[in-house]
Amino acid sequence: MKNKFYIELIYLVLLGALTSLSLPPFNYVVINFLTFSLFYIFLIKKIEFNKNNRIFFLYGWLFGFGYFVSNLYWISISLTFDQNFKFLIPFTIILIPSFLSLFYALVSYLFVLLKPNKNLSSFFLFSLIFGIVEFLRGSILTGFPWNLIAYSFSNQIEILNITSIIGTYSFNLFCISLFTSPSIFILKENKKDISICIAFFITTISFYIFGSQNLEKFNNQQVKQLDYRIRILNSNISIDRFYNNIDPITAIEELIEISSVKKNEKIIFIWPEGIIPGISQDQLKEYRRLFENKFNENHLLAIGINSKEEKNQTIKYFNSLSIFDHNLDIINSYKKINLVPFGEFLPFEKLLKSIGLKTVTNDYQSYSKGEERNIIDLKYNNLSVKILPLICYEIIYSGKIFTNNNFNYIVNISEDGWFGKSIGPKQHFIHSIFRAVESGKYVLRSANNGTSAIINPMGVIEQKVDMNKSGYVDLSETREKEMTLFAKFGNKIFGFIILLYIFLIFSFKKLKNE
Repeated sequence: MKNKFYIELIYLVLLGALTSLSLPPFNYVVINFLTFSLFYIFLIKKIEFNKNNRIFFLYGWLFGFGYFVSNLYWISISLTFDQNFKFLIPFTIILIPSFLSLFYALVSYLFVLLKPNKNLSSFFLFSLIFGIVEFLRGSILTGFPWNLIAYSFSNQIEILNITSIIGTYSFNLFCISLFTSPSIFILKENKKDISICIAFFITTISFYIFGSQNLEKFNNQQVKQLDYRIRILNSNISIDRFYNNIDPITAIEELIEISSVKKNEKIIFIWPEGIIPGISQDQLKEYRRLFENKFNENHLLAIGINSKEEKNQTIKYFNSLSIFDHNLDIINSYKKINLVPFGEFLPFEKLLKSIGLKTVTNDYQSYSKGEERNIIDLKYNNLSVKILPLICYEIIYSGKIFTNNNFNYIVNISEDGWFGKSIGPKQHFIHSIFRAVESGKYVLRSANNGTSAIINPMGVIEQKVDMNKSGYVDLSETREKEMTLFAKFGNKIFGFIILLYIFLIFSFKKLKNE
C-alpha cells in the first residue's frame, strides 16, 4: 500500500510538470487534454474509495507543485547577480511553487467537500472551482496571475480573440472545461454525456471562426498614417550595471546610438525600465550634453527611471516611467503601482532588513507604491497622444489595468534581464498579446534583455526585436478598432460566466436525480 501511495504522489507531480509543456514557449496544447483529464479521473476514482477529505488537499498540492516548479524555476535566476542572495536560491525554487500549489490544493479539497460523483454536474463543478481559485490566485495579496492555463493558446490568435468579449479569466475557465472534457468518455454513464464533449469542441470552433472574422475585418480597415513615429527600443545592456558601478554615460550613449535619431522627424522614443544605472529622474538633466547634438524640439523621450520625493522628512523612491522633452525637462511621469514582492519592496522591511535582506533591484530601500495609474496625455509641438503606462509585470493583470478607455496605446516597459535566457522573459512577453486583445489597443513594449514589439489590437505581433538583441521598431501607422466588450465591463463578465456554470451544475444535477 505504501508503494502504491508513493507511486500516486510521483504520478501527480509528473502530470503537473507535463502540463507546463503546454505553456509558452513550448505551446504543446494537446498535452492538456491528457493531463487535466487524468487528474480529474484520478480525483473521481479516489473519491469512491477514500473517505479522508484531507488527503485530497495533498493530491491537488502535488499536481500544482509539479506544474509551478517546472514553469517558474527561472525566478531563482534573479538571485544569482548578488552574492548576498545566493543562499536563497534553493528556497525560491521550492517555496514559491509550494505556496502557489496551495491554490490547486484548495481546488481538490473544495471539490471533494462538495461530494461529487461521475455525472456531468461534477465535471462543471470541478471546472468552476478551478476557475474561481485561479482568479483568487491573481487577486489576493499582490496577486500573481502568471501562467494561467489559458496562455496555452497564445499561438492561436484566432481562438484567443474571444478574450475581447469574455476576458482572460472567463477564457481560462472555458479552457479548464475543454481540457477536462475527454474524461467524460471514460466516466460517462450514458452516450448522451458525450454531447458535452461535442459542445465544447463546437464552441472552440466557433471561437476560431469569430476570431478569423475579426482579423479579416480589422485587416480591411483603412490604414491611418501618423504624423509622428513612436520608436520602441530593445536593448541588451547587462544587468550587472546595478552591481558593478557601470558608468551611466556608457549606457546613455548606447541607447542614443540604438535610437538612430533623425532631427527632422517627430519621434517619441520609448526606452526600457530602469535602463540607466545610478541615475534618478532629477539627475538625468546633468547628462544633457550627450543629447543636445542629437535631440531637438521634434523629439520626446519616455524612459523607465527611478524618481524620488521627500515627504515628512522621509525620502521615498519610485519605479517610474517619465516623459522628457529634448531639453530633458520633465513633461509627465507615472509611478508604478503594482510592485514585485522582494524584487521592488520587502514585506516586513524593518524585520527582514535586520537579518540582512534587501530588495533585489536596489540596495537602498524598498520602492514606494504610486497612488494611481493615470493616462498620460502628451500634448507637445502640435502632437497629441494618450498613453496608458505599465511598468514590467503590471501587464499581467487582466481587467485591472484601466477603468478609462480613452487612450491611444498601452506602453509597457520592462527589464527582463533578471531572468537570464530562461523561459521567463518569453512568458512575460505573451501577456502583452492578451492585454492587446482584451483592451482593443496597440501594445508598445520596450524591454532590455527581452522582446520588444508592436502588438496590434487583434494580438498580432506586427514588428518585434527578439530577446537579447539590440534594435528598434517604429509605429508609424495604425488601424482603428472599436471598444471591446471586455474593456467596457471588465471582470464583471467573469461573474456572469460563473452564474452560467452554476446554472449548468444544478441543471445536470436535477436531470440526474430525475
